[in-house]
Amino acid sequence: MSDETTHKEYPPAENGLVPDQAGRDSSSPLGEANEGSTKYEVFWERVSRTGLIEPVLRIGTILFSIVLVFVVVWAMSTFFSSAQMAQIPKRAISVLAASLPTPTPTADVPGLPLFSVPDTALVAGIPRFATLYTTIPTRPRVVVITYTVETGDSVFGIADKFGLKPETILWANTNILQDNPHRLQVGQIVNIMPVDGTYHKWSAGEDISKVAEYYGVETMKIIEWPGNPFNLYETNFDSLDIAPGDMVIVPGGQREMIDYGPPRIPRDNPAVARTYGPGHCGTLMDGVVGDGVFIWPTANHWLSGFDYNPAANHPAIDIGGTLGDPVWAVDDGVVVYSGWSYSGYGNLIVIDHGNDWQSLYAHLNDVYVGCGTSLYQGAVIGSMGSTGNSSGPHLHFELMYVTTKVNPWNFLP
Repeated sequence: MSDETTHKEYPPAENGLVPDQAGRDSSSPLGEANEGSTKYEVFWERVSRTGLIEPVLRIGTILFSIVLVFVVVWAMSTFFSSAQMAQIPKRAISVLAASLPTPTPTADVPGLPLFSVPDTALVAGIPRFATLYTTIPTRPRVVVITYTVETGDSVFGIADKFGLKPETILWANTNILQDNPHRLQVGQIVNIMPVDGTYHKWSAGEDISKVAEYYGVETMKIIEWPGNPFNLYETNFDSLDIAPGDMVIVPGGQREMIDYGPPRIPRDNPAVARTYGPGHCGTLMDGVVGDGVFIWPTANHWLSGFDYNPAANHPAIDIGGTLGDPVWAVDDGVVVYSGWSYSGYGNLIVIDHGNDWQSLYAHLNDVYVGCGTSLYQGAVIGSMGSTGNSSGPHLHFELMYVTTKVNPWNFLP
C-alpha cells in the first residue's frame, strides 16, 4: 500500500501545529474537547480509556438485583401483617357471637330434607367401625387364689401349672401338706400364691421387721405388696394394725423345710430313730460292709411321681412299678430300721452300708427283713407298695452319704 493511503497530510495550522484525527490539538496529552463537547463526555471518555466500564456495570447490576429482592420481601411481609391485623376484629366478633346464647326461633322452621349417602361414598375413604368391647390389658395377680386337687396332680405339676416353684406350693399350704409333697390328696383345696415366696399366718404381738428377717427379705417387700392387709400410710411399722390369724404374703421369702425322714441311723445307736415309729432297732455292733458301688433297687428304672428335689423337701426319687414288685438291697449292709414309719413313709427299711453310706426304701407293701439282718447286694428286702402318704404303687428311694441326702441319679448305674 502506498504512502498516500496510510498517511494523510493535513494543512498546517495557524500556530504551526498539526491537529490529530479527532480534531484535537496534539499538544495536549488527552486532547481538549471540541466546542460542542461537555464535561460529562470528557469524563466518560476518560473512564472508557481505563477499561472499567464493563466491570462497573456488572457489579452495579448485581447490587441492584439484591436491593430489589429485599424490597419485594419487605413489601410482601408488610402486606400480610396488615391482612392478619385486619382479621383480628372479625375473629373477636365471631368469638363474642359464639359466647352469646342462641335465640329460640318463634316461627316454625320447615324440616330439611334427609341427607342420603350415595353408594360410592365409601369408595373414596376408609370406613371406620365402632368398637363394641374395650380391651383391658392383663394385670398380674396380687392375691392368693385356691385350687382343688384333681386326679394325677402333684406338687410339682401344680407348681408348673401356675408358674411357681414346688416349695412355694408347700409353704403356702403348711396347714395341710406340712412340707411333705406326699400328703397331697385328690379333693384337697390348696392355696396358690401370686408370686414365689412364703405365706405367713400373723400372730398377736409380732414385729414385721422380725418376720421379714426370719424369711430373709426386706421389710418393705412385705409392706409394699398390694395383696397384703397393710396401710401404706402408717408411719409406725413396728405396731401394724393386723388381726391375729390374717395371712401375709412374703414375696421371695424362704424357710427351712420340716425334715420327715429319719436322721442318719448309726449301727451303734440305731435307737435315735425311735421317734419315727416302731421299726427302730437296738444296738448293732457288727455286720457286712458295702463297697460303695450300687445297683438299681427295682427292675424298673423310670419315675412315677416326684424326682429328686431337696428344695421342695423331696431328696429322693420315686421309682415306678406295680404293687408287689420285688425290691432289692443296692449294696451290702445291715438293716438299722424295719417297720412302720410315723413320718408318712409307710413301711420303711433303712440299710447302713458301713462305709458312710445309707439307703432308704419307703412305701413298701411287704417287709421281708428285720433289724440287724446282714444283707448282700441284690437281696430281696420287700415288695413295692403304696403305704403311708402315697398316691399309688412306687418306691421312694433315698441315698445318704454321712449326713447329706444325695441325688441317686448320680450314683445308680
